[in-house]
Amino acid sequence: MRALIIVFDGVGIGELPDAGEYGDLGSNTLVNTSRAVGGLNLPNLEKLGLGNLAAAAGHEICGVAAIEHPLASYGTMAEKSPGKDTTTGHWELAGIQLDQAFPTYPKGFPPEIILPFQEAIGRKVIGNIPASGTKIIEELGEEHIRTGSPIVYTSADSVFQIAAHEEVIPPAELYEMCKIARELLSGPHAVGRVIARPFIGVPGNFIRTERRRDFSLVPPGPTLLDLVAREGLEVMACGKIDDIFANQGITRSKHVAGNDAIFDAVLEFLDSGHSGLIFANLIDFDMKWGHRNDVEGFARGLEHIDSRLPELLGRLGESDLLAICADHGNDPTTPSTDHSREYVPVLAYSPARQRKGRCGAHVGVRETFSDLGATVADFLEVGWTLRGESFLNEIL
Repeated sequence: MRALIIVFDGVGIGELPDAGEYGDLGSNTLVNTSRAVGGLNLPNLEKLGLGNLAAAAGHEICGVAAIEHPLASYGTMAEKSPGKDTTTGHWELAGIQLDQAFPTYPKGFPPEIILPFQEAIGRKVIGNIPASGTKIIEELGEEHIRTGSPIVYTSADSVFQIAAHEEVIPPAELYEMCKIARELLSGPHAVGRVIARPFIGVPGNFIRTERRRDFSLVPPGPTLLDLVAREGLEVMACGKIDDIFANQGITRSKHVAGNDAIFDAVLEFLDSGHSGLIFANLIDFDMKWGHRNDVEGFARGLEHIDSRLPELLGRLGESDLLAICADHGNDPTTPSTDHSREYVPVLAYSPARQRKGRCGAHVGVRETFSDLGATVADFLEVGWTLRGESFLNEIL
């Protein structure tokens, strides 16, 4: 028995009622992207019911139709927790709802953070502003190489990011700096993530490498991952899932980067035959395309993963459950390069339902991402004591 949660990072589907409070009115990652490129070619997601999901929510994804007999049950989920960052979204999927958003720093980090950090690492920092990661290394990369000062920056999300050229500050040293920052950033300054952003190259041609590392807060209580692991089942993390959950509740991990490598990791875990939970985050939609407002890249990325779905679906047996969802939006068509406060799609498929001759059902608009965690726990027959309500009876 295996349950898979595949997070399409940043692939939202329409603004939440409070989107205006976050500056995200008009955001609709899937719909706006499809319109901007003249339609998406997603035949496998269409068969699962992505078009039905959109139609039920009052949207149309250009090129993706609602069909008569979708394979998966489908719906949308609202984020109950305040915020729109990766950690919040994933934690809520796993049963934790926050009462207060993680702190953000639209004016940069105050002296009570920066000064102790500089003293602890023995270097001055440069930057200390909200910025696009690619733009700030273009602007400050040469100064960083000349002075050896790490580049500190943030975004609209709750992150403390440190960028450094690998030949100036090697990744191992950069990771140690991040661990120092993680320890300092506590109490009212407990940001969701400290992120190492190594890069290489020369001025005018800097490139961020795949040796990025995220140092997240430890979840404040047990999550779906912990509950599954306590039952003696495997919890198999692909991509940055281990970082997001600070390695809590994870029994096996393939910490790889890039959508294809992460997708391959999912297939490898499936082929291994272990029972339990496979949890993956497809990061490129957010990191490579959403944050850079690369609409074409976002669209082609969706189409590429869609083309690989048969590799995954063909490996599923009657005792398996696949859930495809997202953790927030990141609409590449809007002026913002940050996450967007959106509903997220959910497609839940089990071959058991298909073999009964039943097509997917509409599971409605779920009040919280945690409903998916409750559903997965129900499927794996793991006692659920966290937030959320299962909709498993509408999947099997």
